[in-house]
Amino acid sequence: MDLVDAAANVWDRAVVGHLADLRRMPRDAVVGSPQGILFRYRPLSGVDPSGGAPVLLVPPLGAPDFAYDLRRGCSLVEHLLQQGRTVYLIDYGPKSFSDRTLGIESWVDELLPDTIRRVAEETDDEVHLVAWSLGGIFALLTVAAAVQARDPLPVRSVAAIGTPVDISRVPLVAPIRPLAQITGGRLISSIYRGVGSFPAPMVSWAFQLTAVDKLVTKPLAIASRIDDRDCLAQIEAVDHLMSNMHGYPGRVFGQIFHLLLRSNDLADGGLRLGGRDVELSDVGVPVLVVAGRDDVIAPLRAVRAGVPLLTGSPEVRFTTSPGGHLGVLTGRRARDTTWPELDRALADWDAAADTPDDADGPAAAAGA
Repeated sequence: MDLVDAAANVWDRAVVGHLADLRRMPRDAVVGSPQGILFRYRPLSGVDPSGGAPVLLVPPLGAPDFAYDLRRGCSLVEHLLQQGRTVYLIDYGPKSFSDRTLGIESWVDELLPDTIRRVAEETDDEVHLVAWSLGGIFALLTVAAAVQARDPLPVRSVAAIGTPVDISRVPLVAPIRPLAQITGGRLISSIYRGVGSFPAPMVSWAFQLTAVDKLVTKPLAIASRIDDRDCLAQIEAVDHLMSNMHGYPGRVFGQIFHLLLRSNDLADGGLRLGGRDVELSDVGVPVLVVAGRDDVIAPLRAVRAGVPLLTGSPEVRFTTSPGGHLGVLTGRRARDTTWPELDRALADWDAAADTPDDADGPAAAAGA
């Protein structure tokens, strides 16, 4: 152990009050509504534009938007800006009792399509969707629903990171599913309808429960890594995120409970939303699927189950990265695994979009 570094870290924590640099990357609001605010991040000085399509970050319900901008030095937003990307994010904000009637279709049919079209209009380009956790389900269903409605969205690709598709492969919820089947979910339904939401403290508690072993051993981990400033800063940043979780609107939580947890409908290829079936097979753009090897909320097999369902996609890439549910997105090791894989996929699909199809190339020239 480096005693000088350890002493400096203890001093900064005690006197300065923090080790993590939690400043958010500068951004500007583009458009807002009660359902969400679209932000555009300011480009970094001295970084040339990549020329690639813009990226729209799609967060899940429950987690604050700064999951994508966790801390300086370990921020996906910062990384994408360093690559010269134009970066947008849709922030849903905390939800209240007045939002209790919002369903998944509110995002799939309204908020996300409107947001995607606004980004495309602003940049005059297609849009890469980068989504984490439940946000990946929302993003994929949004693209599929638009195709089904014969009004395809200007989406170039979708990256779904830590997105569980087959809930039966999530050991954490295995004990709950039989009880839900027996009761038909009536007890849970009566609770969320009465309360109007799945409250934020419960969301935070649920996330912490999945890492109870780390909670127990965290004091030991801090003591053993007291000289590792980057490690301590990451722990601090994650704690800050966990203290700022959001609740779920009652109807959305009910759909998640009944359609995903109880019936596991998505594992069969789609969900019934707004009176029609939305099928993953209708996703017609390239998809990157990333699973965390240590993720207990979205285990590897639950995430990988989505790959064979994306039959309409011209290319589906599946990869794994070290880390748990948040770690696969913005853990310290994600900087060398998930992020470079995302960079490659976006660059490849930008290049493919810029390359004329054979039908428009030699054949067209020959017929001229």
